[in-house]
Amino acid sequence: MIAITGANGQLGRLVLKHLGKLTDEPVRALVRSPEKAQDLVSSQVSVAKFDYDDSAALPDALTGVDRLLLISGSEVGKRSAQHAAVIEAAKAAGVGFIAYTSLLNVPRSSLTLAAEHVDTEKQLAESGIPHAVLRNGWYLENFAGTIAAALEHGAVIGASGDGRFAAAAREDYAEAAARIISGGDVSTRAIELAGHPAFSRADLAAELSARTGREIPFNNLPEDAYAGILVQAGLPEGLAAALADADRGAGQGELSSSSTALAELIGRPTKSLSAFIAETVR
Repeated sequence: MIAITGANGQLGRLVLKHLGKLTDEPVRALVRSPEKAQDLVSSQVSVAKFDYDDSAALPDALTGVDRLLLISGSEVGKRSAQHAAVIEAAKAAGVGFIAYTSLLNVPRSSLTLAAEHVDTEKQLAESGIPHAVLRNGWYLENFAGTIAAALEHGAVIGASGDGRFAAAAREDYAEAAARIISGGDVSTRAIELAGHPAFSRADLAAELSARTGREIPFNNLPEDAYAGILVQAGLPEGLAAALADADRGAGQGELSSSSTALAELIGRPTKSLSAFIAETVR
């Protein structure tokens, strides 16, 4: 049996969709609130309660599971402890293989968002459980807010300079995760998953300009100024600081990669920036 944590989330739901195409094997969708995930239930998929913060109950939810996809939690600052609890529960339940959604270029990444992924990769290594670390690049969907703001205010802003993002669509990463967790290779490995071609925020501004017929420049800002604007736009201070720091890291090449593993896994090119903008800007 395959199990997926965070199965009711944006990535988890897409993984379930692809698993339905790839395998007939039973799938257990692990969610915090089963009553909110009943639409996931099918002849293949069952739903079970799985609260990262309720460590005592986690092993029972993993009983009978052979392979576990651990989708990284959304509560930044709590994820190291939460992931450790899941890994310990998996070990207690006899799970034979774990795939984990990490971040591109961990462990050498200096991004603040990378720290908990570094911890989790270490926990996996120490667990003795065979595992695949899926080091996902930036999602194209992360730029939806940037695009909306640029169309409203007439400029793309950020703090990434000439740095490039090897981003791909959430759908691309979901299909890759589904193929890894349903495949026969249960060896321990780390896979850098990146989209191509990589692009800068200036490229994004140029693509928007071409799409709309407007002159939309890229205004590069200091990291703290960019974080301040994100707070003004309604983001929590911690998240704004993390996103501005990610731009800083992108400017140093930390969100780019030459790896073609993602396209090879899914058997097609990853979604491009131009395709994403064409779908986003109508």
